[in-house]
Amino acid sequence: QWYDPDKVNQKAGELYGRAYEEATERKYTDALKHLNEALAIEPKFVDVFLSRAGIYADMKNYAASVADFETALQMDPVYSKTYLLPYSISLAGIGKFQPALDAVNEFLSNPTLNPQSIKAGNYRRSTYVFAVEYEKKHPVKDYVFAPQNSGDSINSPALEYFPSLTIDGSKMIFTRRVNNDEDFYESNFINGKWSNAKPLEGKVNTTLNEAALNISQDGQLLVFTGCNYPEGEGSCDLYFSVRTNKGWSEPQNLGPVVNTDLWESSPSLSPDKRDLYFSSSRAGGFGGTDIWVTHRLASGKWSVPENLGEAVNTSGNEGCPFMHADNQTLYFNSNGHTGYGMSDFFFSKKINDSSWMMAENLGYPINTIDDEGSLIVAADARTAYYASDKGDSKGGIDIYSFQLREDIRPLKTLWVKGKVFDKKTKAGLPSAVELTDVKTRNLVSRIQTDEEGNYLATLPVGKEYAFNVNRKGYLFYSDNFSVLENKMDSVFTVDIPLQPIEAGATIVLRNIFFDTKKFDLKPESTGELDKLVMLLNENPKLKIQIDGHTDNVGQDKDNLLLSNNRAKAVVGYLLNKGINPQRLSYKGFGAGKPMADNATEKGKSLNRRTELSVVSN
Repeated sequence: QWYDPDKVNQKAGELYGRAYEEATERKYTDALKHLNEALAIEPKFVDVFLSRAGIYADMKNYAASVADFETALQMDPVYSKTYLLPYSISLAGIGKFQPALDAVNEFLSNPTLNPQSIKAGNYRRSTYVFAVEYEKKHPVKDYVFAPQNSGDSINSPALEYFPSLTIDGSKMIFTRRVNNDEDFYESNFINGKWSNAKPLEGKVNTTLNEAALNISQDGQLLVFTGCNYPEGEGSCDLYFSVRTNKGWSEPQNLGPVVNTDLWESSPSLSPDKRDLYFSSSRAGGFGGTDIWVTHRLASGKWSVPENLGEAVNTSGNEGCPFMHADNQTLYFNSNGHTGYGMSDFFFSKKINDSSWMMAENLGYPINTIDDEGSLIVAADARTAYYASDKGDSKGGIDIYSFQLREDIRPLKTLWVKGKVFDKKTKAGLPSAVELTDVKTRNLVSRIQTDEEGNYLATLPVGKEYAFNVNRKGYLFYSDNFSVLENKMDSVFTVDIPLQPIEAGATIVLRNIFFDTKKFDLKPESTGELDKLVMLLNENPKLKIQIDGHTDNVGQDKDNLLLSNNRAKAVVGYLLNKGINPQRLSYKGFGAGKPMADNATEKGKSLNRRTELSVVSN
């Protein structure tokens, strides 16, 4: 060691002392000015480089911090070695995790360290080991992390955070904090640009604080956190507001089943509005704040919340859950799972209604050694939005977008929307809309239309869906959507005329399947057949005929026989389920009643069908 702090120039020492006091008061600009003046007098003032490195680290300017630490370590490695721990942290701040690990290992090799320094060093060492291993498992050579500021239309000199999008990406709702007052603003995506953000119309914004919101995929329901409301159950509760012709309705508390006298926040609705995920410090969790889910009951009320379990929650804090439009992938933040230090972004995928895959870290550079807040992902499964004070902020925290790495993406999600109405009167019909995975026969979503019959249902890519609409007194509607390819971008609009149950009414059963030239019912047909059983059980006087149809490929007599046997197979299933045979009949028509031109494959596909006709009711 050559450096002796007692031998530095007196004037430089005085400037250094002044800078030290300013730094402790977080007056960083003044402190840096006086440190630079001291360095001009005493160019080899090692303590100035070390102190300036610490200030830069506090300002999250890790590159400048590393440069100053390395200058000091080069000048006098013996004197500067006690700073190897903060040096390692700044190295990790710029993503140099192996050098950070080397530095902290050297720091921990010092036999004179006190227990507190050893504990701090070991903690940082564990985060660097995680980071190095993560890089090996998830190479990011081809991935470019380049967050884009959402621009002046959304961001301002105030703070913007907690963005939320409708499924078509046409509307963003977010929180803006001005003079410690939090309110909701909206911006619309028009002709490739975000419009100037305006406060939400209606009664949802109050003189109290509203934050941490989530808008439903169809843009009709808002769930959010309201703190210190007079009627609240605790410090922060969950509220909802409904879009009306006059703007957003007055907030309604979700009630004492969901809210407690503790803390509930950061809600996220599933795309079908049946599940509500949120963070809470309520009793019965794993410690700190956990992520819980409550389910909407048939009565419209919410169920007693359930903890998502140890795959998601830890003894630390989990928060800011976001359920993607695929209704399967949940993003959240946590300081309890292993990560880069402080809180990181994680994701977990739903296995079934009660279990989840072990949470996975989103990795560097999305996660850093600093705190990460909330993150959402658009329906395209590529574009993510988050709030950050890094980069070219317009003032404090801004909303940014970036492209997700491929291995941490959810399922790209399309959607189908339309209106359910009475075929005869054309009046809109409130109805239940169900999507079922044809292969697994699992219910993907069950959506209730609004009072006018409007609906929006999400279609995660990679599956084939049975699509059914049900209403008492009507024949159910049957359709099928095959969205097996990720490159698909179709958005389906399907207006659905429901037919009152009366003689002569017919529907096509689009989810009854047979192999080519065979009449054995495929297992994927079970869901539709069971709906048919339910229809008959709910309408005990209903008599039906099942009609079989083919395309024009092959001999007429063969097609007639095949269509007859297929219709017979459906009736056989119904008989096995206990339906009275006097209520059932069947007939095959072969290719005799086409509903489309057999000249195209699509036409042939439409002609190969099974129909239900009402004989009497």
